Amino acid sequence: MYPLGRQFEVDSSKAKSDSKCILQGSKYRISVISERVVRLEYSNNGQFVDYPTQLIKKRNLGIPDFNARQDNNLLEITTKYFVLTYVKEQPFLGTKVDPCRTLKITLRSREKDRQKDWYFGHPEVRNMKGNIVSTDTPTPKGMEKGLFSLDGFVSIDDSSSKLIMKDGTLAEPLNDHLDIYVFMYDKDFKQALFDYFKITGSPSMIPRYALGNWWSRNVSYDDKSLNELVRNFEKKRIPLSVILLDHDWHHRNAGEFTNLKVGYTFNNALFKEPQKTIANLHSKGIKCGLIVDPTQGFYPHEAYYKPASEYLGVLDSKVILFDPLNPKLLDVLFKVFLHPLEAQGVDFFWNDANPKNDINSLWILNHYMFLDSGRNTSQRPMLLSRNGLYAPHRYPVLYGGSTEISWDTLKKIPFLYLNAANLGVSWWSHDVAGNHGGMEDGELYIRYLQLSVFSPILRFHGARGPYYKKEPWLWDVKTESIAAEYLRLRHRLIPYLYTEAYNYTKAGTTLIQPFYYNYMWTYDDELYRNQYYFGSQLLVCPIINPKDRTMNRTIHKFFIPDGVWYDFVTGKKFPGNKKYTSFFKDSDYPVFAHAGSIIPLSNKSDYNNTGLPTDLEVQIFPGVSNAYTMYEDDGITSLYKEGYYLKTSIDYNYLKNNYTLIFRSVEGKSGIVPERRNYKVVFKNTKQADDVVVYFNSDQYPVESYVDGNDFIVEVKNCPTIGQLSINCKGKDIEIDAVRLINDDVNSILMDLKINTYMKEEIAGIMFSNEPIGKRRIAIRKMKKKGLDKNYINLFLKLLEYINEV
Repeated sequence: MYPLGRQFEVDSSKAKSDSKCILQGSKYRISVISERVVRLEYSNNGQFVDYPTQLIKKRNLGIPDFNARQDNNLLEITTKYFVLTYVKEQPFLGTKVDPCRTLKITLRSREKDRQKDWYFGHPEVRNMKGNIVSTDTPTPKGMEKGLFSLDGFVSIDDSSSKLIMKDGTLAEPLNDHLDIYVFMYDKDFKQALFDYFKITGSPSMIPRYALGNWWSRNVSYDDKSLNELVRNFEKKRIPLSVILLDHDWHHRNAGEFTNLKVGYTFNNALFKEPQKTIANLHSKGIKCGLIVDPTQGFYPHEAYYKPASEYLGVLDSKVILFDPLNPKLLDVLFKVFLHPLEAQGVDFFWNDANPKNDINSLWILNHYMFLDSGRNTSQRPMLLSRNGLYAPHRYPVLYGGSTEISWDTLKKIPFLYLNAANLGVSWWSHDVAGNHGGMEDGELYIRYLQLSVFSPILRFHGARGPYYKKEPWLWDVKTESIAAEYLRLRHRLIPYLYTEAYNYTKAGTTLIQPFYYNYMWTYDDELYRNQYYFGSQLLVCPIINPKDRTMNRTIHKFFIPDGVWYDFVTGKKFPGNKKYTSFFKDSDYPVFAHAGSIIPLSNKSDYNNTGLPTDLEVQIFPGVSNAYTMYEDDGITSLYKEGYYLKTSIDYNYLKNNYTLIFRSVEGKSGIVPERRNYKVVFKNTKQADDVVVYFNSDQYPVESYVDGNDFIVEVKNCPTIGQLSINCKGKDIEIDAVRLINDDVNSILMDLKINTYMKEEIAGIMFSNEPIGKRRIAIRKMKKKGLDKNYINLFLKLLEYINEV
């Protein structure tokens, strides 16, 4: 059964820095990795590491621009970003009196007050952190660090990291060997992150289906109930891309063993023909994942226990204990237990290991399971698991852990997404609407789901019990309708999300970018700290508090950055660099697109297929010219690495009352995307154009155009995808300057209140008058004599305060 397989082998040719970048003595070795990154090694016995480690894959990035000066006692290294000074052969140790006694690295900042020193043992208290195992597992102290720091530098200690041999096996780190990587980047965090990905490995490209809607419940599904579940989603026109089967898919009780968390054999009392069941899911465009926990070992009742025990020499039908460092046991895990499940059609596994006192074992499992899942080019590697802490961007998707159903939990989720970006991690998944306990609430369910739609991974997972309401159809009609609409939107967003996923893998730009990177003052302001950029075109301002019951709206404050932004749904215009207060219905969510945004969407939302759409919708927001390159490949295999992909440039040339949009295939191969497509272009905030002309290459092409609300729609049917499609719209005063006005919000609230219509008209006359705000307050209070309830009086007084802020 040996060797384990080529999928575990590593290329160590770049694990050692170029000799021209190394400055070495008998006990120290300093390697300049880039202008921003330096590696510090110290060993009393003069042994140094040139193997890949759990964290580091590559140290030779070429020869950066640096200068080195030294004599018999002192070494000085200078780059654009730092100056390192070291007393040669001395340990990297300081004292409280003089912490920089032997070694210091001075940040060369453009701002004098940021020219600070790093030294070994620096507390780095201004590090913004970002690394967690999961919400239900404590993170070992010292492993919480992120790369983003207000100091403009961070150190990463790789001394305890295991070494990876050429065949993929692991070896213990050297004794008495200090191995530190120091990033000195000032305010160039994106460049530091780029360096980090170069040395640790690029973020993994997830399968396209992972961006759709995931479903899981900790219940005993069988053939009948699983089919019924899928039919319910189909009847409600709610798309699914993944079904995860929780522990009950396998035997939970076998002889003396009860309530087992691990299993590798389908329970045939529940699934008569597992392969047929999974094939049925596949026929509907749904992938299947199974939960496993190898740390629990292998039990005698398993279908393949006998060959495993014979190979391992285990007698008397004992439980086979698992050790991820044992190559034989890994061999058995994959070839004897997991590969047969894959042969039955299983698409990926959920590693539910939660070794709270042994995070290293979690990483080892994640590492081997992920690599094994991509052992051939026909299957892109995929895994769901808690974070093993070393280079988690290489092992998607990360499982956020089991959480309580509550508003307090929801309030924590956005910041977890934000801080993950501090370590270059995108693919976190948290249970939509929480997992267990708490109290089910329709409003909480909706707000959680809306956040999840605009999050990296949308994954439901509910606890066992009849009173948990995860299925949208278990709610009232209004809640179900809103939930279904947002779940359809998630699938429509896949062309945009997949392009941004590619940009993450290729350029290291995380899907979620914290707002505080650009507006640091928001970090300490609870009203605005949770805002984030979602890909390159969108801004999300999460709602994490319940609504005002009287007005039936959520009062939400948000900050719009520089430039002009538009509400993603309504198209309302928001001039930037300004704070706003808005009032959101349950069906509304604060997501904004910047002027010139180009958002590619699938134009079919009620079916499961997450593949390349034949019906493509592109939403265009006015104001400035822009360009967006849409990326597509088969979404499943690793053939994209061999050039089997297509990039389509979407160029928007904006002139007031004269728009031109050009689709042009610019890189890749034909045969990747559908040969022809139906294009629906939605020009936001635009009236009927007087003249619409469409060309494909040099030939004029038939077109249909019409107005839908505040949007002008151009449809081009059955158009070739390889070539150039040009759409030009002209007219007089066709752009709608739909600036958001707070009076519109107040009028909408008044419209929905259960108040006598004549009284509404009188209230509106007071609220929207030109009288001083004080006189309007008095007039509202006097409405009490006319029978207006005091709750409504307080409401309108509150609304007057918001009107007065504008």
